[in-house]
Amino acid sequence: MSAVVQRAQVDVRSADTAAKVLPVFFRIGEAWGLSALEQQTLLGVSKSTLFNWKAGQVKSGLDAGVLERLSYIFGIYSALEILLPIPERATAWMRKANSSPLFGGGSALKRMLGGQVADLLAVHAYLNAQRGGDFA
Repeated sequence: MSAVVQRAQVDVRSADTAAKVLPVFFRIGEAWGLSALEQQTLLGVSKSTLFNWKAGQVKSGLDAGVLERLSYIFGIYSALEILLPIPERATAWMRKANSSPLFGGGSALKRMLGGQVADLLAVHAYLNAQRGGDFA
């Protein structure tokens, strides 16, 4: 008789998971030199929600929209670590004018701050293409 191995189910929408992933976002925000307003825009949340989360006051799980935004942000950060492993260069790239049609002469951060999930997806896909990965 063989033993059945059960995988632990992780509820990605739980307050516990939110309390674990939000500090990762805040460390990325610090590394990129993001203002509170920029962090708020990237997450698509109110000022009070952002500051509550920064203070560790995570009362509920994250909604699907915030989870999707975090997924793209984490992917962007990861791709930049591969493409530009020197953190200062990655940060500079985020803020530097870019001639790619995707950015229209603006920076990647400016595109990401467009406020739509699609803006994050576009930058994520661009970086994945640059590193030779897929678009997902």
